[in-house]
Amino acid sequence: MGNATANVVGNATTDAGKTAITKQPFGRTDEQDVFLFTLTNEQGDEVKIINFGGIITHWTTADKQGKRSSVVIGYDEFGPYLAKPPFFGALVGRYANRIAKGMFSIDGQSYHLPQNKGENHLHGGIKGFDKVVWKADIVDGNTLLLNYISKDGEEGYPGNLDLSVRYTLTGAGELVIDYRAVTDKSTPVNFTNHSFFNLSGSFDTTVLDHTLEIKAAAYLPVDEQTIPTGEIRTVEGTPFDFNKPKKIGRDLEAAGGAYDHCYVFQKAAGALERVAVLSEETSGRRLEVYTTEPGMQLYTGNNLDGSLTTDDGIPLKKYAAVCLETQHFPDSPNQPSFPDTILRPGEIFHSVTKYALSVS
Repeated sequence: MGNATANVVGNATTDAGKTAITKQPFGRTDEQDVFLFTLTNEQGDEVKIINFGGIITHWTTADKQGKRSSVVIGYDEFGPYLAKPPFFGALVGRYANRIAKGMFSIDGQSYHLPQNKGENHLHGGIKGFDKVVWKADIVDGNTLLLNYISKDGEEGYPGNLDLSVRYTLTGAGELVIDYRAVTDKSTPVNFTNHSFFNLSGSFDTTVLDHTLEIKAAAYLPVDEQTIPTGEIRTVEGTPFDFNKPKKIGRDLEAAGGAYDHCYVFQKAAGALERVAVLSEETSGRRLEVYTTEPGMQLYTGNNLDGSLTTDDGIPLKKYAAVCLETQHFPDSPNQPSFPDTILRPGEIFHSVTKYALSVS
């Protein structure tokens, strides 16, 4: 990124306060320029986003001692993102999570997708939405609007899909992510943000001492390839029960040493409700998750093995961060009992997720 000069391109007043957005060069790929956008509210919170993959590179806030640090895994330079890290901070699509054997059918027509995770399809394929350059604009002064048109046949998916994603940072420390999509052919869609959180701001520690609450009565059991079995199972009496706040690591061993499961919410379809709360005692930080989505994937950084490092050279080891990925259920196109994920011509997909970060 070098010493590029940032330019203020907008600010606006919202009910929650003032937010300014700056823009500066970040790199270049596929013969397209990549920019870094910094959203700053009047409390000094900063969310940095690049239009490559819609990636949140930093979310910097003060802890209860006033020390500022980023609570998400990210990089200051473009190079590490071209090396294809595991979806750090990225927008994921056309279908987030897994599709079994990379196959599905719509109205009797079969489709084949890249099998990029064993024999299955993961997070949109070889070049999903996390690896493309999005068109970026500042709207209403305080919102970053990203747009990407995924062409018919891209990664095997049918239809030209037009997806817009809005990032808004409020003065209250809430990051609102608003997704809207339309298509000209019936196609499965499932979008999420794949930020890796560690509220301590220190990635040389694990998240196993973070306290987590998930308001879900059920979860989706998976097979050895992390594909849902089709059962929706109660969390009651299992290590997957986070209805009462508990340390992430408390029942980890009983859960098989890792969480990588989708939680099922009992709420009205499309209602924006609080579904999870993550907190860390030393920093005093608290992250509340609100979503209109019917599920959320809990992933505890199980595949981090120390081979990747932070900008400061800290090895990113197992459990260094946790993902709270709001979404529809994995493999829904092949699971008739799951909520429908097929977007059809004439319909508008709309989803909202809000991450509210505070300090107590």
